[in-house]
Parts: sequence; C-alpha cells; structure tokens
Amino acid sequence: MTTSLQNTLPPDLQNNPLLTFGRGIAAYSEVKPEHITPAIEYLLKHAQDAVDLATDSKTPATWDQLAEPLEDATEALGRSWGVISHLNSVADTPELRSAYGAMLPEVTAFFSSLGQNLALYQKFKELSKSSEFAKLNRAQKKVIENSLRDFRLGGAELSDADKPRFSQIQDEQATLGKAFSDHVLDATDGFVHLITNEADLIGLPEDVKAAAADTAQQKNLQGWAFTLHFPSYYPVMQYSENRALRRLMYEAYVTRSSELAPTYAKGKLDWDNTQNMLDQLRLRDEEARMLGFANFAALSLAPKMANTVDEVDLFLTNFASKSKPFAQRDWDELCAFAKTELGLSDGVQPWDAAFAAERLKQARYSFSENELKQYFPLPKVLDGLFGVIQTLFGVKIEAADLPTWHTDVQSFAVKDQSGKIRAYFYLDPYARPGKRGGAWMDDARGRRVLPNGEIQIPVAYLVCNFAPPVKVDGVLRQPTITHDDVITLFHESGHGLHHLLTQVSALGVSGINGVEWDAVELPSQFMENFCWEWEVLEKMTAHVETGKPLPRELFEKILAAKNFQNGLMTLRQVVMSLTDWRLHSSFDVKSAKGQAVLDLSRKMADDFNVIPQPEISRWINTFSHIFAGGYAAGYYSYKWAEVLSADAYSAFEEAAKLTGSVLDPQTGTRYREEILEVGGSRPAAESFKAFRGREPSIDALLRHGGLA
Repeated sequence: MTTSLQNTLPPDLQNNPLLTFGRGIAAYSEVKPEHITPAIEYLLKHAQDAVDLATDSKTPATWDQLAEPLEDATEALGRSWGVISHLNSVADTPELRSAYGAMLPEVTAFFSSLGQNLALYQKFKELSKSSEFAKLNRAQKKVIENSLRDFRLGGAELSDADKPRFSQIQDEQATLGKAFSDHVLDATDGFVHLITNEADLIGLPEDVKAAAADTAQQKNLQGWAFTLHFPSYYPVMQYSENRALRRLMYEAYVTRSSELAPTYAKGKLDWDNTQNMLDQLRLRDEEARMLGFANFAALSLAPKMANTVDEVDLFLTNFASKSKPFAQRDWDELCAFAKTELGLSDGVQPWDAAFAAERLKQARYSFSENELKQYFPLPKVLDGLFGVIQTLFGVKIEAADLPTWHTDVQSFAVKDQSGKIRAYFYLDPYARPGKRGGAWMDDARGRRVLPNGEIQIPVAYLVCNFAPPVKVDGVLRQPTITHDDVITLFHESGHGLHHLLTQVSALGVSGINGVEWDAVELPSQFMENFCWEWEVLEKMTAHVETGKPLPRELFEKILAAKNFQNGLMTLRQVVMSLTDWRLHSSFDVKSAKGQAVLDLSRKMADDFNVIPQPEISRWINTFSHIFAGGYAAGYYSYKWAEVLSADAYSAFEEAAKLTGSVLDPQTGTRYREEILEVGGSRPAAESFKAFRGREPSIDALLRHGGLA
C-alpha cells in the first residue's frame, strides 16, 4: 500500500502485517488468520473512497488525477490480498482457509463492481478522447485501451437491472473456483498408503524409498508412506515392479475429488467436484451471454491473440491430426514391448504405462531417469539456470535476505551490470502438506513509476513441488531433481523473467500484466529449450556422490530420447485443450446434468486419443487449470504459445551457427528488449515480429518435437 495510507492507519491496525509493509515486502511469517478481515475491510474502504473520488464530477479525466490515484488504491488492496492468496496456496491451514474464504466474496464483489461502474467507464472514455491522451506514452495509452475493454467485459454497459446478477455470477465463480482447489488439495492430502514389507517396494530407487520412510516418520507411522503428491506418486508409477501397488496408487490418483474417491482414494464425498464443474460452466455461459457473446470461449478470446472460436478449434484439431499418427506409433511400440519384454500378456493397463515407458526408454537408450537424476542436485541446477540468465540478458543474480513463509524458501536479487537492483524473486522449491501441487510463477509486486518519480521494482514468486531433501543413513542428502523438473524450473523462470526484467513503468502493462493469455507462455516455454543444450547441461550438473558433470555419452542418450513418446504426450495435451475448448464453446450447459462433463471429456478422448480410457478415471475432476487456475477456455494457449516459443528459440539456433553458442548475448539482448522488457505495452504479435522480423511459423515446433 502507499506510504500515505500506511501513515494514516488507526491505532488498532498499526501492527497488522498486511497493512504495515507499505511498498516493501510483507512479513509473511507474521501474518495470522485474524489479521485478514480487518486489513481487507480497511483496504476495501480505502479503494472504494478512491473510486468515489475518481467518479466525482470535479475530478478531471487525466492520467495524474484519474488513472494513477485509482491504481494506487487498487494496488494496495491487490498486494495485500495477493499475500493472503499466496499463503493460502503455499501454507494452507484450516484457520487461514476459513479467513480467506470469508473475505473472498467481498474482494470479488469490489473488483466486479469496479468493472461495472458506468461513471468510471465514462471517465476513462473521456480521457481516451481528450487532447491529453495523445501526450501519454505507449504504455499509458495501452492501460487506458485495456481498461475500456475490461469495462465492457466487466459489465459496465449492462443495464442496472442486470448488474446485480452479473456481480453475483462473479462472486459465485470465485467461491466455486476456491472450493474446487480446496477439494483437490484435501483429496491429495487425505490419501496415505503405508507399506510395512520392504519386499513390496521392489524396483523403487533408494531415494524414493528414503522419502517414503521420511513421510511415514513425519506421520508417526512405521514403514514407508506414499501420498498422491506428485513427487511421491509418480516414481511409484515409473519404477515400482509391484503391479498391485501401481494399480492402487493410480486408481486413487485418478478418482480424487470424485464420487469414486471413497472407494479408491480414502476421500470424502464432500470433495467431489462433479457438480462444481457443471455449476461453473453454467455461470460462465450466463456471463458470456449477458455480455453479448455466443459462449464463454468467444468471450475468453476478447483479450487474446486468437481471433475466433473456429480458429482455435481448427488449430487444435489440425494439431491433433498431425500428432495422432506419431502417438499411435508410440502406443503400438509400448504395447509390443510390454507384451514381449515385460510379460504383460493382458496388455498395457493405465497403471502400467509409465512403468513400461521407463523400461522401454532404458532398453532403447540404456539409461534410466533415476540414473540421470543423480546428476541434478538442485543447488547446481540453480547455478546453471542463473548462468544462462546472466549470460543472455546481462544481469546478475545474487542471494537476498527477504522475509519468507517457510524455512525452505530462498530469495534473490536481480541486478544490472552496475550493481543496481532491478528486481527480487522468491524460490519455494519443495512439496509439503498444505501446499498446492504443481508449479507456478506469480507476481508479488509489479514495476511502476510512483507519484514521487521513483521506480517500484518488481517482485515474483517461483513455486515448485520437487521432492524435498531426505536423510540417507543419517546424513541429509542434497536434493536431486529429475530432468523434467529441470525443465519445469526453467519454464517458471521464463515467466519470472517476463515479470522481473520489464522496463515498462505503467503497472497495468508492466511485466506479465496485460499480456495476451495465449502469448504469456512464450517466455516460459522458450526457456525450456536450453535444457537440451550440452553447453548448458555440462555446467549445471554434478553427480550427487562423485561431483562429476554429466558425461557426454549420457547427454547424447537423453538427446536421442528427447522426443521419446512425444507423440503420445503432445496428443494428450491437445486432447486436454480440446476438452477445455469444447466445454466452453459447444457444450450444452442448459440440459447438462450428472456426469455430463465427464462424458464430454470421454468423447474427446475417444475421438482424438489413441490410449483406451479406464472406466474409473475422473481426471477432469482435478483439472485445476480450467476450474481453479484461470485457464478456462485458455488451455490451448500452451500449444499456441509453443509455436511462438519454438520459433523464437530458432533465432538462437541460427546465431549458434555463426557464433558457436546458443548463449549468444547479442540475440539475448534483442529478445530481452523486444519480448521481455515491453511486457503488455504492445500486442504480442508486434513484439514477436519485432524480434523475429516476420510472422511466426509452426515449422520449428514440429521439428523440435520430432513431428515433422
């Protein structure tokens, strides 16, 4: 919040950590559930006062007296609410969840009312048509243009009779999204499978067994405990020779948050997301129609690169048809290998797929993921990642000492070559109870110019869920991560760089703000490419026991295996994207009931996928990206942006032919200036063209993925 706001706190709020951090960094560990309601109520009133002042007839429609004060007030609310939302994701407790849930409708209602405020909309329209508009810089103009669009999408042009219902829709959607996420977390936390006979662990690597023993000890159990958190679940699917254990874990994983969870996942019917999904889809459809769109997919495209619903559908179906023959080949190879080499005479069951794929990879390329994992201690990987960033983008990364929410969390400063701090970021690397699964980047603070002329530097969260360090023979072993984890880390760092290296000073379009949703994955997917370069991996690997770097021979094997089963993986992503797209474009929400969402997801898999579907799978019930993560009618953007990112990376491949290195600072500088630094201040298509000198082409993606 602003310093002036901080100076006027009433006595009973002067020690509230959600209000006392000013423009600095929050004291996360001091935030208690009882701080939430008084802080947010105070900030909501302050923000509403700012709205009232902005809409006063005496307030001039100028940037300095309309846009900037409003931005100040809403940023103060947004930053404190962001701290609470972040803690809800990484340090969940029943008390915090309850306090967060109590204020969520209030915050949602405020921002909903902001989007519907006709008087405010008129003021922004007045500014856009004034003589001052021409004097604004490009970023400021884009903020105003985006604001006008968002007012229209926020219901500002709705009748007074319709606005209350529109606000109710926003409130209900926020509540349902939170409930969906809570159900998935509770269902994931709620399952523990204990093994007491070590013979049942045959095939599992020692570090996986050590982690399971550590989990059991934490839960005051004797033996080895496995959970549905991915670092615990997936190694079982990949390595366990105990087929019954694989089946048990698989059935628990794919029935989470469904009506089958009590049978397979030790879950509660209260955590079933079946009705939640239907309710969300109905609300989204109603919202879209109120705003004059045929469906929610059409509404979702308003702030995106893609133009029409049919364009996206065609993009996905074409992608499916291109990848399906490669996926079929992958599946046929897997089935033949499993039958002849693994003795799976009854065919590859869903709980066998990852195990058979790992064995086939070992047979074909003579290495295992676990063997490879030993070369990636997390501290060494971080050194390598920071080296890539520093070489390409002309910055320095140094350890910082910011307040954190857990002892595992690290903080860093990003400095320019003169030593001036440009940004800060957090890294929260390990899975733990009470922490939402997956990996993500989020912004804690955006870059902007303050009223006094100073620059507020950005701060980002990078959150992963790697397996934590464990004790082996009484010694705490360096945490090692898989090559897939390395790719995840580079991916999230790409999002982080987009936010941290921006040079835009208008908050609404600095960093990741204002970037089209189907282009926002470009910088993240771009960074993944460096995980396949010898000059990068050689410097970021050190065997956890010997300290030796990754052998060139092993690198050549993983490079040869890069596109192993990629047809299946690509088709899986496309089918998930099509499921999301059809749910929001052609799904009949009015007549839908019961398992209609599941039925559509099954139809998509039947029409486009090559792997037979297990009858019990309810994977859609945990599809948090589209029901709790902002990707509704937007999951296609991963593939859309992959076209952009592969093509952008090919510029570095072209540079390497001349310089001998993909870590080419000259190309990196152009990429930083044309993609990262401009944030959302201009259309992503223009930024891409400014960097590449032409329109994007799909050729590089097909070549990189072995689908050409």
